[in-house]
Amino acid sequence: MWFSGRIMYASFSLLLGFSIIGCTGNRPTELGLKDGYLRPCPSSPNCVNSMGNEDETHRIEPFRGVSLAELRELLQNEERVEIVTDHENYLHAEFTSLIMRFVDDVEFFSVAEEQVIHVRSASRLGRSDLGANRRRVEGLRTKLLGGK
Repeated sequence: MWFSGRIMYASFSLLLGFSIIGCTGNRPTELGLKDGYLRPCPSSPNCVNSMGNEDETHRIEPFRGVSLAELRELLQNEERVEIVTDHENYLHAEFTSLIMRFVDDVEFFSVAEEQVIHVRSASRLGRSDLGANRRRVEGLRTKLLGGK
């Protein structure tokens, strides 16, 4: 009984520690455009991307019919979102989960002549995100198109 209580206490302490300090990981250095494209997803299923030759696990549709200005305004009003890079046709934002403080990197690339905004959303840590990146992108799409 004493041993079991110690394990539970240690597990709780570890969980509490992670929630306090967060699971942010280091900001990736390989973000941004390469040869006019958002970088491909890794083989892990915790990433979605609207650009390139992604497989069905990673493929997601880009945003159509909205401007980068509208997207920027939406992101500025979202909780736990920090815009890290904001250029003329490219945005990089960090989304932080509420409890465990996991950070996901979300990139947006506007191709004005195609009237499309491509998106790549990837978890910094772990292998599976239980569909969080896909849900995030689809949630942003719903909010953007809700006013139209």
